[in-house]
Amino acid sequence: MDKRSGLILSLDTSNYTTSLAVVDKGYNVIVDRRNILEVKPGERGLRQSNALFQHIRNLPSMIEEILSIIKAEKIIGIAVSNRPRPMLDSYMPVFNAGISFGRVLAAGLGIPLLQFSHQEGHLAAAAYGSTFDINDSFLAFHLSGGTCELLSANMARGKIEKIGRSKDISFGQLIDRVGVAMGMDFPAGKEMDKLALKHQVLNHQDRMKFLTQIPFNGLDVNLSGLETQAMRLLDTGKDNNEQLCYNLFCLVSACTIKWTEKAVSETGGNKVLFAGGVVASEFLRKSIRNYFIDHNICIEFAQPWLSTDNAVGIGLLGGKTLWQ
Repeated sequence: MDKRSGLILSLDTSNYTTSLAVVDKGYNVIVDRRNILEVKPGERGLRQSNALFQHIRNLPSMIEEILSIIKAEKIIGIAVSNRPRPMLDSYMPVFNAGISFGRVLAAGLGIPLLQFSHQEGHLAAAAYGSTFDINDSFLAFHLSGGTCELLSANMARGKIEKIGRSKDISFGQLIDRVGVAMGMDFPAGKEMDKLALKHQVLNHQDRMKFLTQIPFNGLDVNLSGLETQAMRLLDTGKDNNEQLCYNLFCLVSACTIKWTEKAVSETGGNKVLFAGGVVASEFLRKSIRNYFIDHNICIEFAQPWLSTDNAVGIGLLGGKTLWQ
């Protein structure tokens, strides 16, 4: 088959979602399937062994569904996420599920197996549908449940350099830990975002009053103190859930704004891409966009459906490898 007319089947097995996608030569998403892993009520995450088991349980039926939609002979490449970050020492057991099923599919169909990091997939998915190109160079924030990093990305060269990070917990962990303490199911971000938005106020003063509470060290930041403050407010009962969510999301947006300004100032870059499940928050997107509306900085967010874990970005990278 002419590889220009074929399809890429991609798999991503992150810590909380089993994802499959199919993309074509025009970088159109033909299929996008995701199965959220189960977390018991009251718990704040999954053990790797539990997540790996759930991926192995989910993948057969999901692959069968994909192959009932598209013909196997049209698939010219299998793309998988093989590690959290594009570094040799980056490893998490959950990705073995996708690698194993991907190898079997590639061998059975006699086609290439293409491997990328989960983080590269997030950036490719975030660039999709934005003004940024998959081959662009830009600053990027990868903000998710397990990752809170500032990156310098040169996608044309396949180079991603970490230039800043949270030195303790991530924004996702901060939000989820407070949400679970409030009695919400994990992950709690979506429900908390809705409560925060009920205020319908994203004003500069509310956001900026939190800046003095955020300890930066160069382009690194510490967030565990913010969790302590939020838990203290929860214990005192001074704020209802809506007010507490509002204050917490103001704080996260303030921190992200300050971090962005520091990154642009220190690197000279003026293109910033936001990726990861945390930036699916409508509150954060509105707050950050409103702040930078009059700045000479190009801000782009992953589309909400591509902010959370997905296999689309991995498929796009697989297509880039085969078709470019």
